[in-house]
Amino acid sequence: MKRRVVGVLVLGLVVAAVLANGIGLAQDRKEEKKAVPQIGHMVYFQLKEPNAENRKKLVDACKKYLHDHPGTVYFSAGIISDDFKRDVNDREWDVALHLVFKDKAAHDVYQDAPRHLKFIEENKAGWKKVRVFDSNVE
Repeated sequence: MKRRVVGVLVLGLVVAAVLANGIGLAQDRKEEKKAVPQIGHMVYFQLKEPNAENRKKLVDACKKYLHDHPGTVYFSAGIISDDFKRDVNDREWDVALHLVFKDKAAHDVYQDAPRHLKFIEENKAGWKKVRVFDSNVE
């Protein structure tokens, strides 16, 4: 009888260990899925008429149309600063837009989103040049 009880206990411990290992593997797989890179979407606008009023207007439009899209992790928009005039600073822009998306899928949805397209439609006439820098970010 004792032998049977010991055998059942050992079997129970083996089953528990296998289940615990399986749960650990499932956790590892979830963590692997979380390792999908976020996407940095940095846009630099050079205006045809670069003045304080036009810069503010474009920043306001960024806030109105481009803020709070699904999958957005970070948003900011701002104007070039006179505090940064080192030789390494690119100064051929007026307004910067910085977005970070949780993944490429969120970035891709944003590209075709009606508010994004409306932003382009309403503001592109004032742009001399637009540069877009997309990257994987950690």
